Amino acid sequence: MSQLLHTMIRVGNLERSIAFYTQVLGMKLLRTSENPQYKYSLAFVGYGEEAQGNAVIELTYNWDVDSYELGTGFGHIAIGTEDIYARCDAIAAAGGKITRAPGPVAGGTTEIAFVEDPDGYKIELIQLKSAMKGLG
Repeated sequence: MSQLLHTMIRVGNLERSIAFYTQVLGMKLLRTSENPQYKYSLAFVGYGEEAQGNAVIELTYNWDVDSYELGTGFGHIAIGTEDIYARCDAIAAAGGKITRAPGPVAGGTTEIAFVEDPDGYKIELIQLKSAMKGLG
């Protein structure tokens, strides 16, 4: 079983972006987290929780970066899966490119992996059991 979880975009001002997505687009601020060691903050916004089958947007603020070119603003598409280790093995066996082997996220325990599509777009695989924990 797999489900689309979130799309990540990098933002230059987290508060401004949260205000836009919640006040302008009517989404809810679902959760936030900060990682001082790696100097970034996350905010997840959406119309409903991922646990209820809704895809959301992950707003990533890298501290001390106040703007991005549009080409670098897009981060990745996230897909939750039961077993990212087996999924990566299957992707590699099918000729897919694994760009980050499965394992815990930097500064946390959530298990992730990254693959790259033929055009170079990043796709994050997240272990479903820990997908809703943020940095976990």
